[in-house]
Amino acid sequence: MTSKNYCRIMDMELTGWKAKLYDVISKIDKLPTGDKQKMYEDVNALHIIMAELDEKIDQLRTNCPIDWKPEKEKIASKLADLGSKYGRTANQLFDYDIGG
Repeated sequence: MTSKNYCRIMDMELTGWKAKLYDVISKIDKLPTGDKQKMYEDVNALHIIMAELDEKIDQLRTNCPIDWKPEKEKIASKLADLGSKYGRTANQLFDYDIGG
C-alpha cells in the first residue's frame, strides 16, 4: 500500500471515529447536570481523544510522510484506547437513555 493510500484510508477511519465521538458527546451534553458529572472522567477523556483525532486528521491531510511505521503503531494504540473509552461511555449513556 502506498503512503498516500494509507493516509487516505486512515483519514476516513479517524473521521468516522470522530463522528461517533461527536454523536456520543452531543447526547451527553443533553443530559441533566448531575448525570453529566457522573460521567465527567470519561467525557473528559473523549474530548482529549477528539482533539488528538483532529491533530492526526490534519497531519494526514497536510503532511503524509513516506514512512508511517512509527506513527502507524501510535495510531493503532490510540484506536484501541478509543474503542474502549467509546464503548464504556456509550454503555453508560445507554443506561441513562433507558432510565438507568
